[in-house]
Amino acid sequence: MKIIIINGPMGIGKTTAGNFIADRHPGTAFIDGDWCMDIHPFVGNRETKEMAVDNILHMIRNYRECSECGMIVLAWLMDDAWVYEKLTAGIRESGLEIRSVTLVCGEEQLRKQWMADKNCPWRTGEWLEAALKSLDHFSQADNCINTSGLSVEEVADLIEGE
Repeated sequence: MKIIIINGPMGIGKTTAGNFIADRHPGTAFIDGDWCMDIHPFVGNRETKEMAVDNILHMIRNYRECSECGMIVLAWLMDDAWVYEKLTAGIRESGLEIRSVTLVCGEEQLRKQWMADKNCPWRTGEWLEAALKSLDHFSQADNCINTSGLSVEEVADLIEGE
């Protein structure tokens, strides 16, 4: 079984691309890492991130055992290297094949996508500035896909390696 990990800054399109991939492959489980750390108000410290990684790994193990599930897509913002390393180590222990990508784009494209997203309560000016500041960090990843000017289908094709 394969797991696709989609990383990147807030508002880049991780959830959109992940859902698109899951929708076109029957039997695919979609995990949004934010679901596994949904504390109100939001707290993103070491303890809550450790808990989220544990929750995600638990879900992955359960999906791996499900006869209806043939693939898993995980979308989550992982800006701390230790989070990504702990998560991928746990996935490897489960015996899953990992395809990992980081989505990036230019500042103008991120602003445009941010303003177009009317459903997410996180789309505030404060969080936009944080997302824009994180673009350089995410652009340093080895497995980057620049989504600027691409459709969700084109991004999904690149994520899947097609």
